[in-house]
Amino acid sequence: MRRCLEIAWKDLRAEFRTKQMLNSMLLFALLIVTIFSFAFGPYPERIEKLAPGVLWVAFTFAGMLGLSRSFTSEKEQGCLDGLKLCPVDRSAIYIGKVVSNLILVSIMEVVTIPVFVVLFDYSIPNLGEICLIIMPGTLGFVFVGTLLSALTVNTRTREILLPVILFPVLVPVIVSAVSATTKVLSGRLNILAELRILGTYDAIFFIVALLIFEYAIED
Repeated sequence: MRRCLEIAWKDLRAEFRTKQMLNSMLLFALLIVTIFSFAFGPYPERIEKLAPGVLWVAFTFAGMLGLSRSFTSEKEQGCLDGLKLCPVDRSAIYIGKVVSNLILVSIMEVVTIPVFVVLFDYSIPNLGEICLIIMPGTLGFVFVGTLLSALTVNTRTREILLPVILFPVLVPVIVSAVSATTKVLSGRLNILAELRILGTYDAIFFIVALLIFEYAIED
């Protein structure tokens, strides 16, 4: 685990020097929320139906920018070969990348939610339950996105290919997260079924990613 955290710390330290990936995610998420706020306006009577879609569109599309750069910067700077030559298990590289991506995506989500509240003039009820949904949804998104980012890093059209293959795999996460968020915002707290789907999805894809990451990162 120490080696995983060292890889994550390396990525975070390099990112916080330039803030290229983080700034791109934040600006894109804020742009999405701003566009939706002008399109729909502050209508509290129907915000419960709009909020889940707006939030998860912002989370997934903005997070995609970060995931697409997860291994691209390593590839462009010639560091990917160095990582593969490190005397560690390849799964340690994957877990380190997951930790760094998870922190960056979480920062983007923490900033996006207050901006949504201000622009839509809406106070989110049951914020604890919303966070309980966002956590497993974000984990599933990062688990799969990090694996597929490594899989597409050696292709010429990686920026286009990653969303094409990632979004179909994310359908269970997006559907379950949006459904659970809708229930919580409308006052219904029976979200156990959605949480089970998200938890099962996270466990399956995390284990699968650990098993096949060694082959995904090969040239």
